[in-house]
Amino acid sequence: MADVQKPSAPSVGPVSASQGSGGSSGSNAGTVGAGTATSPSDLEQAGKSGPLHTPHGDTTIEETVVQKLAGMATREVPGVFAMGNAARRAFSSMTERIPGSQTNVSNGVSVEKGERQAAIDVSIVVEYGFSIVEVSQGIRRNVIRSVENATGLEVLEVNVNVTDVHLPDDSSDDDQDSAKKPSGRLE
Repeated sequence: MADVQKPSAPSVGPVSASQGSGGSSGSNAGTVGAGTATSPSDLEQAGKSGPLHTPHGDTTIEETVVQKLAGMATREVPGVFAMGNAARRAFSSMTERIPGSQTNVSNGVSVEKGERQAAIDVSIVVEYGFSIVEVSQGIRRNVIRSVENATGLEVLEVNVNVTDVHLPDDSSDDDQDSAKKPSGRLE
């Protein structure tokens, strides 16, 4: 996803605050040379203003940072049992068994990030008995608050994909499942 770019005004005169935000306020819309000339580089700098782009330097944020923040914020919501689809969860459970490995908190999260905006998709497994609508709304609130506060990026959307429902009889650990079930081979 790319940031929405507003067309830049021609460099014929000073840009007022209302012109810089995309509007054209009547009387000074066509003013020519009122003492200060606006160069194309001044307009580029004006377009890059924000908490991540300052006169003292720019801050860039990798997608993995946003993925981890969104993953942690999603896990905090009551009713979220696990994240990711079945194949991804199986792969993650195997890699977590490796000594020294870390839990992948960005599992089930994908991000499209521009310079100032981000869109986030999360895949979850909901615990039985919780309202999917309420869990989804909680995820959206928590992810937007967490990512916007930590990064300064504007979160445009948080899409929630519910891949499964965890039932009370389901084992919470794959190890317990494999210990209880026969291997399927005749001995």
